Amino acid sequence: MTAMLAARAEQGSDALHLTKISVPEPGPLDVLVKVASAGLAPGMMKLLAQGAFKHLPTTLGHEAAGTVAAVGSGVTGVAAGDRVRVHPNLTCRSCRYCRTDREMMCRQQAMMGHAAFSDVPMPLYDAYHDGGLAEYVRAPHWLIDPLPDMVGFDVGAKVHDLANAVRALKCADLPLGSTLIVTAATGTMGTATIKLAPHYGVARLILVGRSAERLDAVRHLAGDVPTETVALEELPAGWETDGGLTAALRRVVPDGADAVLDFVPDGPATYQAMAALTTGGTLVHMGANRAPLPFPMIALMVNCWRVVGTRACTRTDAVEVLGLLERGALDAEELITHRFPLAEADRAVAAMLSRTEPIWMAVVNP
Repeated sequence: MTAMLAARAEQGSDALHLTKISVPEPGPLDVLVKVASAGLAPGMMKLLAQGAFKHLPTTLGHEAAGTVAAVGSGVTGVAAGDRVRVHPNLTCRSCRYCRTDREMMCRQQAMMGHAAFSDVPMPLYDAYHDGGLAEYVRAPHWLIDPLPDMVGFDVGAKVHDLANAVRALKCADLPLGSTLIVTAATGTMGTATIKLAPHYGVARLILVGRSAERLDAVRHLAGDVPTETVALEELPAGWETDGGLTAALRRVVPDGADAVLDFVPDGPATYQAMAALTTGGTLVHMGANRAPLPFPMIALMVNCWRVVGTRACTRTDAVEVLGLLERGALDAEELITHRFPLAEADRAVAAMLSRTEPIWMAVVNP
C-alpha cells in the first residue's frame, strides 16, 4: 500500500480536509503504525484557527493506537505486529524539565498532529508533525508504548486524555479522603477525572456542569465515591455576576473543597469555583479560560490558596494509566461514547464542537 486516507489541515484554511497522501516511510529510528483508533479533541480546530500549527499542510490528531506495520533498521524492542499506542509529546529529552518528569514545560514541547507553542527551533516537531487521523502514522521509536492485550485500541488511543487527568490530580496534591470539585464535568477531561479520582485519594466529588441531565448521566463513573452535582442551568438568574455558583457550592460543602480541577474554557465558573476552596486548597486549571481571576493577591495569601496551571501530561502519567488498565483497576471502555469512520472525520469534529449531544470521548477508526 503506497497511498492512504488522512484528515489534514491545509494552509489558509481552518477546516479539516480528507485527502489521499503517501504512506510515510519509516526512517532508521522510526516505527510505522497502522492506526486502529485515533482520538478526537475539539481544541485542535480552535488552535488551527488561531495559527498554532507551525507546519501546514499536516495530518491532524495527537492520539493514536494500532499495530506496528514496520520498524526502522536501528529500532529494537518493537516488532511488526505489536499492539501499541503512540505517545504524542515531542520534547528535547535533555533539559531540566525533561529530566524531572515535567517534559510538558520543555521549550521544544509540541505534539504530533497538534500545535506547538514556542518559537524556538523544534527539530522533532519538524520531522514528526503529522498525526494519527490517518491510516498510518510514523513516530520515533522512543514514543511507542506497548498496549496490554486486555486494552482495546479505542481506549489505547485515549490514554493521553486519561493521563492528562492524572497530571491534574497530581498537581492538586490531594490529601487522603479529600473533597474535590470538578468543573466541565461532562466533557472529556471531566469524565476522565471522575473515573480516576478514586485512585488518587478522593473521598467526595462535587461535579459542576451546564446540564443537570448530563451531570446525572456521569455520576456513576465515580463508583462508590459519594457524588453531588451543581448544574449551572439551575442557578438563579445573574449567577455569573453575583457569585451564585460559589454560593451553591458552599451550600454543598460549607467548609470548602480541598481542590478544584477546572476544565472550563471560558466564563466566570473558574473563579467562582475557586472561591469555594477550603483554606489551603488548590485550583488546578486545564481549560484555557481567558477570563481573568478577579481576586486581589491578599485573598490568595489569607486563604493560603494555590493556583496551578498544567497544559499536558507526562510519559510517567501515561505509564501509570497503562498500569491501571493492565491490572484491571481501571475500566475506561464506557468513556468511549462515539466512534466514527475516518471518511467521516469532518462530521466527527463538527459533532465534538457543537456539543448538541453528550460526548465523553470520541474516536475515529480508519
